[in-house]
Amino acid sequence: MTVQPVFRQALGPAWDRLGEVIRRHYAMRPFSDDHVCVRGTMDEVWHAPWAALLMPFGRLFGALVPHQGKEVPIEVHYRCRPDAATLHWDRVFRFPGRAAFHFRSHMEHDAARGSEVIEYVRFGIGMRLAVSAEEGALVFRDLGYVWRVAGLRVPLPLGLLLGTAYVEERPDPADADRFTMKMLLRHRWLGDVFRYSGRFSLGARTGSQ
Repeated sequence: MTVQPVFRQALGPAWDRLGEVIRRHYAMRPFSDDHVCVRGTMDEVWHAPWAALLMPFGRLFGALVPHQGKEVPIEVHYRCRPDAATLHWDRVFRFPGRAAFHFRSHMEHDAARGSEVIEYVRFGIGMRLAVSAEEGALVFRDLGYVWRVAGLRVPLPLGLLLGTAYVEERPDPADADRFTMKMLLRHRWLGDVFRYSGRFSLGARTGSQ
């Protein structure tokens, strides 16, 4: 049973090349009740006009943020579970005049593929992600989509519609407890489909020792 953090498993020695605030952020232990909350502001939450057609499916699978805005307050809860090696995310967007929107997912390290993790949303839909440490930042690059069913991972050609994702979390050089993040979903022919970016402050890790 591994007790190393999910991204430390994926990165191996490259974990030490992450910025200190990023390492503290993701130092939560599998098979524990560790919890971290980060709070901040999304400078922008945006999607292409035609992407509104995808929102009913996004709501079904819990995978897309349906609203747009600037300077959107957000908090993100990261939790481990005592019975699993997974890392769970609950992103809470607070758009003015709307109920809080939760974007929930969980990540698993794919030990058979080294530096790869899979982020799952509802109904076993997952995105394969290559993880790397680049100039102190934690970077994720989309490797394609899968559907986990009956113990199998079935490839899904969703990238033909949604494009390819890039995500990074980067230390703020001006503040040891802050970091920035951005997510971009870009289609080869249609351009940017979704994007958001923001600034966060790292809270303390809690959990049984």
